Amino acid sequence: MQHFRFSIIFTVICLALGVWWGYNNGGLSGALSAFLLVGILAVMEVSLSFDNAVVNASVLKHWDEFWKMLFLTVGILVAVFGMRLLFPLLIVGVTADMGMVEVAKLALNDPEAYSAKLMAHHAEIAAFGGMFLLLVFLNFLFDPDKEVHWFYWLEEKLGRLGKVDAISVFIAMITLLTGVSFVAEAQQSVVLLAGVWGILVYVGVSVLSNLLAGDDDDGEMGKAVQRGGIAGFLYLEVLDASFSFDGVIGAFAITSDVIIIMLGLAIGAIFVRSMTIYLVEKGTLDAYIYLEHGAHYAIGALAFIMVAGMTGVHVPEVITGLIGVAFIVWAVFASIKHNKLNPA
Repeated sequence: MQHFRFSIIFTVICLALGVWWGYNNGGLSGALSAFLLVGILAVMEVSLSFDNAVVNASVLKHWDEFWKMLFLTVGILVAVFGMRLLFPLLIVGVTADMGMVEVAKLALNDPEAYSAKLMAHHAEIAAFGGMFLLLVFLNFLFDPDKEVHWFYWLEEKLGRLGKVDAISVFIAMITLLTGVSFVAEAQQSVVLLAGVWGILVYVGVSVLSNLLAGDDDDGEMGKAVQRGGIAGFLYLEVLDASFSFDGVIGAFAITSDVIIIMLGLAIGAIFVRSMTIYLVEKGTLDAYIYLEHGAHYAIGALAFIMVAGMTGVHVPEVITGLIGVAFIVWAVFASIKHNKLNPA
């Protein structure tokens, strides 16, 4: 329980702020509505990001204390305020040619108009986040050095394909081009560009990893990221950003009040931090050997859902969250079964 003490206190504070905000704008009914909405958004964010916590933990467990603490302090501030508040404002500001202050006033005074401007660029956001997450999934799937296989008949064969240079980028580009062909012609160029940027950001982090890798790392991204440092920090921040896109867009389907959205998603982000710490300190990933696999399959599912989203296909956030949770639960039970059949 000690791992979640801060998250519980933070939740109480955010719920209190939500009630105060709702009461000031709508009296008692507004306060009750705000309380419920903040709670719903928090639960949605946790369900969408649980696999993110597992992947974070799989990377953080190899880091030294300095980089681990930096990610869990500065990183969480970037996740809460940067990606879940400022980034949507920035998107609207750039696309609508408005200043940040002007956009902030629009969000507070006319949330419906702000929501409409943000949702108008859902396809581009989905393309960027979808491509980044897809590469995270594909590089895990095609990793030729992966020793543990959940679905051996599939992963062992795909691991051989991982020896082919840039196989993940090739598949991601084919997926992007196929998806863009279903996008309205007027949007195709901007959606394609957003998807390409998602791929470039992933490759860019890989390049940085290679530059920072030691001679004994063979320039591999995974090893540099696992060792910590700037490359690992950036990798996890962009990964969190990609996860947050779906949560932010989904939140506007529930309410257009940006204050309520920020409070709800902030609670979810803090709980993800607590789950990450819990998984690292309790050695959960070592005890449940397929948990990391389940998280990456959930990431793959989310990536394809986002690719579908850029074509206009809407998958309810409840379904998205349940798919992620289903893979995690499945992986836990598979790990328990493996441990019983192979006692230490």
